Amino acid sequence: MRLVLFDCDGTLVDSGALIVAAAQDAFAEFGLPAPDELTLRAAIGLSVAQCLEFWRPDLPVADQAAIGQAFGRHYWKHRTAGIHAEPLFPGILALLDRLAAQPDTLLGIVTGNSRRGLDAILAHHELADRFVTLQTACRHPSKPHPAMVLEALAETGARAEDTVVIGDTSYDVLMAKAAGALPVGVAWGNHPVERLVEAGAAHVAHAATDLHPILGLA
Repeated sequence: MRLVLFDCDGTLVDSGALIVAAAQDAFAEFGLPAPDELTLRAAIGLSVAQCLEFWRPDLPVADQAAIGQAFGRHYWKHRTAGIHAEPLFPGILALLDRLAAQPDTLLGIVTGNSRRGLDAILAHHELADRFVTLQTACRHPSKPHPAMVLEALAETGARAEDTVVIGDTSYDVLMAKAAGALPVGVAWGNHPVERLVEAGAAHVAHAATDLHPILGLA
């Protein structure tokens, strides 16, 4: 069996605006200026704790944790209000449908999002039945640690050499490499192509259709 693991935010769905808005509100709650949007987006894919360490390494850990909790509240405030949509990127639904129809292919998700956040995204887009393994930051160390990929392998019985990890950040690429899986980057997310290549991406897709031949669907 082949296992194809997708990152979620920045790979399947465009959630950048929601995450940036939640971060800006969290810093404002504590009277602190938020990092610029480029810096905020650069950490997307990490766990919330790792994001705060990336965004404000100068703050005490306790302050980072408090802002992280505020981030979670503001994330759900914006999500419930529906101000910032989280649409699927173009071509993703067709790609998932084709992969799900392959009898020798299993699909999974490895994300820095919480399980609650991931479940909400999958329910909104009616995608939950496409995936047989869901790995989130709630249960594992932050990317680029390979724990999420390794647990997905254990759950599905797939081999690392038969596994592809698709993501928009260098953290996804490094995680895949650490687990022995094939790292594939996508250019429409939060890290530039140069960072994906420097991290060791075997391929970089510029559109969802570019993934078809990489995954043997052409």
